[in-house]
Amino acid sequence: MYRKVVRPVLYRLGKGDAETAHEQTLNGMRLLGRIPGAAAAGARLFGVPGQGGRAASARTVFGVRFPSPVGLAAGMDKNGIALRAWPAIGFGFVEVGTVTAHPQPGNPRPRLFRLVDHEAVINRMGFNNLGSEALAARLKAYGPLGYPLGVSIGKSKITPLDEAVEDYVTSLRRLYRYGDYFAVNVSSPNTPGLRALQDASHLRELLTALHTEAAGLTAAGLTPKPILVKIAPDLTTSAIDELLQVCTDVGVAGIIATNTTITRPGVESHPLAGETGGLSGRPLGEIAAKTVAHIHNETGGALPIIGVGGIVEPSDATRLFDAGASLVQVYTGLIYRGPGLIRKINRSLP
Repeated sequence: MYRKVVRPVLYRLGKGDAETAHEQTLNGMRLLGRIPGAAAAGARLFGVPGQGGRAASARTVFGVRFPSPVGLAAGMDKNGIALRAWPAIGFGFVEVGTVTAHPQPGNPRPRLFRLVDHEAVINRMGFNNLGSEALAARLKAYGPLGYPLGVSIGKSKITPLDEAVEDYVTSLRRLYRYGDYFAVNVSSPNTPGLRALQDASHLRELLTALHTEAAGLTAAGLTPKPILVKIAPDLTTSAIDELLQVCTDVGVAGIIATNTTITRPGVESHPLAGETGGLSGRPLGEIAAKTVAHIHNETGGALPIIGVGGIVEPSDATRLFDAGASLVQVYTGLIYRGPGLIRKINRSLP
């Protein structure tokens, strides 16, 4: 039904502008979240079979208990407007953001492009969000969500690279009491200079500052929260190994692999392939799985991994789990396959 009825309607919105469909989907989910009992009813339909059965697929990763290992990736609900609704389509956790210390509009539109035949998307959104202060106020108003919430934090575009550390620390400080884990996004290709923060020296400085801030907040009475790093799929294996060494030294709780790619595997001839931005969806699947496997092997499985990229079938999620991921996230696959994909993944869990 989704692919034959709902998707064609969504794709015609805004004269085919993908971002218009995104916005309308979010508004629909926000309204769904306001209906009493809707999330619980949807979770029974799309989640792990039976409320009692959910416990069988629950797992604890970096100290957080996840009712299902299938989550919504950052980028879908940047400002957290629909957080009550996501369990209704089967997600066991949600990552909000990426959010920055300063509100920002992102890059000029159009900035989101569908490559339908390849089940792929190119985006150059540029961290459009209302800022971490606004997100903190919204999360405070929500109160307990009933599922784990990740918060992805990034650098504001107006902040010079040499002031990036304080930018990230500001967002962490504002949001620390509300997130169950924090993802440090240093890998988006759509903020100038951001990926330089993956270099060992920059990353060590940033992560050390974030852990120092977290320790201070914990000493002040807040619950300790895991800090993860989200990496690009375009790093060489030696660069990944250097990054992992920094993460291990500093005490990072896990890795999110991967962000979007600036390469165009398998879509080079598509008319939209020349659009600037990061590619996600089916073409990223093999790269993401190889990156997850490398991280798992390099760390001996000691560093938990959230696998993301290329999940458009339950088998794609299985491939990431088999490669060493403890959890997986979906975004582009939801655009092409709808909530039925989340149901199928949940039903495929061992």
